[in-house]
Amino acid sequence: MTTAPTTLVIGATGTTGSRTAAQLTAAGHRVRASSRRATPVAGTEHVPFDWYDPATHAAALDGVDRVYLVPPVGDSDPAATMLPFLRGARAAGVRRAVLLSSSAIPEGGPAVGKVHQALPGLFEQWAVLRPSWFMQNFTGTHAHALSIRDEGVIRTATGTGRVGFVDAEDIAAVAVRALTDEQAPNTDLVLTGPEALGHDDIATIITEVTGRPVVHHRLSYEEMRERLTTQVPVEFAAMLAGMDRAIAGGAEDRVTGTVHRLTGRPPRTFRSLLERETRCSG
Repeated sequence: MTTAPTTLVIGATGTTGSRTAAQLTAAGHRVRASSRRATPVAGTEHVPFDWYDPATHAAALDGVDRVYLVPPVGDSDPAATMLPFLRGARAAGVRRAVLLSSSAIPEGGPAVGKVHQALPGLFEQWAVLRPSWFMQNFTGTHAHALSIRDEGVIRTATGTGRVGFVDAEDIAAVAVRALTDEQAPNTDLVLTGPEALGHDDIATIITEVTGRPVVHHRLSYEEMRERLTTQVPVEFAAMLAGMDRAIAGGAEDRVTGTVHRLTGRPPRTFRSLLERETRCSG
């Protein structure tokens, strides 16, 4: 008798981790949900996990067949922490790894790009999810969402650049397929929503759907970097501001059909997500 595969979801209380864990359990898969916070996720086995505390790693990996990897937040060099863990995961019997990266970070690029580069050499079954910016950045606890609620303002250094913003539910749906399909993707997957929008467009849609005026304040790269240094380490702030500058130059002005191809349904629009969340909170 073979034991049903168990999937370890790292960052199971986060934006994509919580949704991935929920969708896996809803589909009948066994899930071990790990996070630093002792917050239970319905239908899962919870284990404490801290990237920076190797003492938490063995218990999290015990009996696990596959793993969803959310890198440590705010770390400009996550490979130093993640690669030793991944080597341990392979030794512990993990056969498949799905890594959350970013559309802005190529294989071998900065930060998690180094983990992306190493993944195929560690696991025969793998995928790297490279989603565009999350739609939930404007509705959750992200700095944009807070400034929208508190001031009616979105501040970026993106200028008129456009982004294929993607719903975190759609990212999770792709993660579930990458984790559970008989054949792993064994490639990286750029995930976007169905349309590319500028932050001026985002402000307009929020205004129209919620009835609350929201405007986009355009900052320079230097202004954005300085603002971010009050929230995250200097190196990470520079990287984030640099991503805004890249958006201004058109680096994220694209849409892909990956969500539809892997899930069988089109990705959600920002307007429909906002209408749904407005109804739920109303």
